[in-house]
Amino acid sequence: MVRERQGVSFGDDRLSASETALLVFDMLECYRAPIEEAGTLPKVTELVRTCRTNGLPIIFARADHRGDGRDLALTMSDTDPAFRPWSRENMPPTVPPHGSGSQLLMPLRELEMSDDDFDIPKHRWSAFAGTALDTTLRALGISTILLVGGSTHVGVASTAYAARDLDYQVTVVRDGCHGFKLQREFFLDHVFPRMCRVRTIAEVIANMVP
Repeated sequence: MVRERQGVSFGDDRLSASETALLVFDMLECYRAPIEEAGTLPKVTELVRTCRTNGLPIIFARADHRGDGRDLALTMSDTDPAFRPWSRENMPPTVPPHGSGSQLLMPLRELEMSDDDFDIPKHRWSAFAGTALDTTLRALGISTILLVGGSTHVGVASTAYAARDLDYQVTVVRDGCHGFKLQREFFLDHVFPRMCRVRTIAEVIANMVP
Protein backbone atom coordinates (compact mmCIF):
# COMPACT_ATOMS: atom_id res chain seq x y z
CA MET A 1 0.00 0.00 0.00
CA VAL A 2 1.24 3.48 -0.82
CA ARG A 3 1.12 5.99 2.03
CA GLU A 4 1.04 9.74 1.50
CA ARG A 5 2.97 12.08 3.77
CA GLN A 6 3.68 15.71 2.89
CA GLY A 7 3.42 14.95 -0.80
CA VAL A 8 5.80 11.98 -0.62
CA SER A 9 4.50 8.65 -1.87
CA PHE A 10 6.01 5.73 0.02
CA GLY A 11 6.52 2.84 -2.36
CA ASP A 12 6.80 5.16 -5.37
CA ASP A 13 10.34 5.37 -6.81
CA ARG A 14 9.61 7.94 -9.50
CA LEU A 15 12.07 10.85 -9.61
CA SER A 16 10.58 14.12 -10.79
CA ALA A 17 13.02 16.06 -12.97
CA SER A 18 11.68 19.35 -11.61
CA GLU A 19 12.27 18.38 -7.96
CA THR A 20 15.42 16.23 -8.13
CA ALA A 21 19.10 17.19 -8.26
CA LEU A 22 22.26 15.12 -8.68
CA LEU A 23 24.93 15.82 -6.05
CA VAL A 24 28.41 14.66 -7.10
CA PHE A 25 30.60 14.47 -4.03
CA ASP A 26 34.40 14.92 -4.21
CA MET A 27 34.91 13.29 -7.61
CA LEU A 28 38.01 15.42 -8.11
CA GLU A 29 41.21 15.24 -10.11
CA CYS A 30 43.23 14.74 -6.92
CA TYR A 31 41.25 11.55 -6.27
CA ARG A 32 41.41 10.25 -9.85
CA ALA A 33 43.46 7.14 -9.06
CA PRO A 34 41.16 5.60 -6.41
CA ILE A 35 38.05 6.61 -8.38
CA GLU A 36 39.36 4.92 -11.53
CA GLU A 37 40.36 1.89 -9.47
CA ALA A 38 36.82 1.66 -8.08
CA GLY A 39 35.40 1.76 -11.61
CA THR A 40 32.68 4.30 -10.80
CA LEU A 41 33.71 7.06 -13.22
CA PRO A 42 32.08 5.66 -16.41
CA LYS A 43 28.82 4.98 -14.57
CA VAL A 44 28.70 8.39 -12.89
CA THR A 45 29.55 10.04 -16.22
CA GLU A 46 26.56 8.25 -17.76
CA LEU A 47 24.33 9.39 -14.92
CA VAL A 48 25.53 13.00 -15.19
CA ARG A 49 24.79 13.06 -18.91
CA THR A 50 21.37 11.49 -18.41
CA CYS A 51 20.51 14.02 -15.71
CA ARG A 52 21.55 16.88 -17.99
CA THR A 53 19.42 15.48 -20.81
CA ASN A 54 16.43 15.31 -18.47
CA GLY A 55 16.98 18.78 -17.05
CA LEU A 56 18.09 17.80 -13.54
CA PRO A 57 20.49 20.25 -11.87
CA ILE A 58 24.05 18.92 -11.41
CA ILE A 59 25.75 20.05 -8.22
CA PHE A 60 29.44 19.45 -7.59
CA ALA A 61 30.44 19.44 -3.92
CA ARG A 62 34.22 19.61 -3.72
CA ALA A 63 36.87 19.88 -1.02
CA ASP A 64 38.42 23.33 -0.80
CA HIS A 65 40.92 24.58 1.79
CA ARG A 66 43.33 27.45 2.18
CA GLY A 67 46.85 26.45 1.24
CA ASP A 68 48.14 27.50 4.66
CA GLY A 69 45.75 25.12 6.42
CA ARG A 70 44.14 27.76 8.66
CA ASP A 71 40.63 26.48 7.85
CA LEU A 72 41.34 22.77 8.41
CA ALA A 73 39.16 20.85 10.89
CA LEU A 74 40.59 20.81 14.42
CA THR A 75 38.80 17.62 15.51
CA MET A 76 41.19 15.00 16.85
CA SER A 77 41.06 11.41 15.60
CA ASP A 78 42.88 8.19 16.42
CA THR A 79 44.01 7.29 12.89
CA ASP A 80 44.73 8.65 9.45
CA PRO A 81 42.36 7.95 6.50
CA ALA A 82 43.95 4.52 6.00
CA PHE A 83 43.30 3.65 9.69
CA ARG A 84 46.98 3.87 10.64
CA PRO A 85 47.38 5.29 14.17
CA TRP A 86 48.81 8.78 14.44
CA SER A 87 52.30 8.79 15.94
CA ARG A 88 55.50 10.81 15.95
CA GLU A 89 56.33 9.03 12.70
CA ASN A 90 52.83 9.63 11.28
CA MET A 91 51.74 13.10 12.37
CA PRO A 92 48.39 14.70 11.39
CA PRO A 93 48.83 17.18 8.52
CA THR A 94 48.78 20.89 9.24
CA VAL A 95 48.27 21.97 5.62
CA PRO A 96 46.15 20.37 2.87
CA PRO A 97 47.84 18.48 0.03
CA HIS A 98 46.30 20.98 -2.43
CA GLY A 99 45.26 24.55 -1.74
CA SER A 100 42.19 26.45 -2.92
CA GLY A 101 42.40 27.29 -6.61
CA SER A 102 44.36 24.18 -7.56
CA GLN A 103 43.13 22.38 -10.66
CA LEU A 104 43.48 19.16 -8.68
CA LEU A 105 40.49 20.28 -6.61
CA MET A 106 38.24 20.52 -9.66
CA PRO A 107 35.79 17.79 -10.78
CA LEU A 108 37.14 15.10 -13.08
CA ARG A 109 37.21 16.37 -16.66
CA GLU A 110 35.04 13.48 -17.87
CA LEU A 111 32.16 14.94 -15.83
CA GLU A 112 32.33 18.12 -17.94
CA MET A 113 31.35 20.64 -15.28
CA SER A 114 29.97 23.73 -17.00
CA ASP A 115 28.58 27.15 -16.12
CA ASP A 116 25.12 25.56 -16.08
CA ASP A 117 26.15 23.36 -13.14
CA PHE A 118 26.46 24.41 -9.50
CA ASP A 119 29.85 24.55 -7.79
CA ILE A 120 29.80 24.09 -3.99
CA PRO A 121 33.26 24.43 -2.40
CA LYS A 122 33.21 22.83 1.06
CA HIS A 123 35.50 22.90 4.06
CA ARG A 124 34.16 19.95 6.05
CA TRP A 125 32.96 16.44 5.28
CA SER A 126 29.28 17.32 4.93
CA ALA A 127 28.46 19.23 1.76
CA PHE A 128 25.94 21.21 3.83
CA ALA A 129 28.32 22.40 6.56
CA GLY A 130 29.01 26.12 6.02
CA THR A 131 28.12 26.05 2.31
CA ALA A 132 25.40 27.44 0.04
CA LEU A 133 24.05 23.97 -0.75
CA ASP A 134 20.81 24.13 1.25
CA THR A 135 20.02 27.65 -0.04
CA THR A 136 20.73 26.57 -3.62
CA LEU A 137 18.53 23.47 -3.40
CA ARG A 138 15.62 25.38 -1.90
CA ALA A 139 15.93 28.16 -4.48
CA LEU A 140 15.72 25.50 -7.21
CA GLY A 141 12.68 23.87 -5.62
CA ILE A 142 14.54 20.61 -5.02
CA SER A 143 13.12 18.07 -2.60
CA THR A 144 15.11 14.96 -3.64
CA ILE A 145 18.88 14.48 -3.84
CA LEU A 146 20.68 11.77 -5.80
CA LEU A 147 24.03 11.26 -4.10
CA VAL A 148 27.17 9.80 -5.70
CA GLY A 149 30.91 9.98 -5.01
CA GLY A 150 33.12 9.17 -2.08
CA SER A 151 34.34 8.28 0.29
CA THR A 152 31.07 6.53 1.06
CA HIS A 153 31.57 6.20 4.82
CA VAL A 154 32.91 9.74 5.21
CA GLY A 155 31.63 12.58 3.02
CA VAL A 156 28.73 10.75 1.39
CA ALA A 157 27.50 9.51 4.77
CA SER A 158 27.81 12.88 6.52
CA THR A 159 26.03 14.60 3.63
CA ALA A 160 23.23 12.00 3.62
CA TYR A 161 22.71 12.42 7.38
CA ALA A 162 22.59 16.21 7.04
CA ALA A 163 20.19 16.04 4.10
CA ARG A 164 17.84 13.76 6.01
CA ASP A 165 17.84 16.09 9.01
CA LEU A 166 16.93 18.95 6.66
CA ASP A 167 13.96 16.88 5.40
CA TYR A 168 15.28 16.18 1.91
CA GLN A 169 14.50 12.87 0.25
CA VAL A 170 17.84 11.12 -0.38
CA THR A 171 18.74 8.37 -2.82
CA VAL A 172 22.29 7.06 -2.47
CA VAL A 173 23.32 5.59 -5.81
CA ARG A 174 24.99 2.28 -4.99
CA ASP A 175 27.25 1.84 -8.03
CA GLY A 176 28.13 5.53 -8.07
CA CYS A 177 29.88 5.38 -4.67
CA HIS A 178 33.48 4.51 -3.90
CA GLY A 179 35.86 4.22 -0.97
CA PHE A 180 37.16 1.39 1.22
CA LYS A 181 35.22 -1.76 0.28
CA LEU A 182 34.40 -2.92 3.82
CA GLN A 183 33.07 0.44 4.99
CA ARG A 184 31.32 1.16 1.67
CA GLU A 185 29.42 -2.11 1.64
CA PHE A 186 28.51 -1.81 5.31
CA PHE A 187 26.97 1.63 4.81
CA LEU A 188 25.20 0.68 1.59
CA ASP A 189 23.79 -2.53 3.05
CA HIS A 190 23.30 -1.79 6.76
CA VAL A 191 23.16 1.98 7.32
CA PHE A 192 21.71 3.89 4.37
CA PRO A 193 18.62 1.66 3.87
CA ARG A 194 17.47 2.68 7.37
CA MET A 195 17.71 6.42 6.63
CA CYS A 196 17.12 6.83 2.89
CA ARG A 197 16.81 4.94 -0.38
CA VAL A 198 19.62 2.99 -2.05
CA ARG A 199 19.30 2.38 -5.79
CA THR A 200 21.53 1.49 -8.73
CA ILE A 201 22.25 3.91 -11.56
CA ALA A 202 20.07 1.81 -13.88
CA GLU A 203 17.18 2.02 -11.42
CA VAL A 204 17.61 5.78 -11.02
CA ILE A 205 17.59 6.36 -14.77
CA ALA A 206 14.57 4.11 -15.25
CA ASN A 207 12.62 6.04 -12.61
CA MET A 208 13.20 9.56 -13.98
CA VAL A 209 9.97 11.29 -15.04
CA PRO A 210 9.29 14.83 -16.34
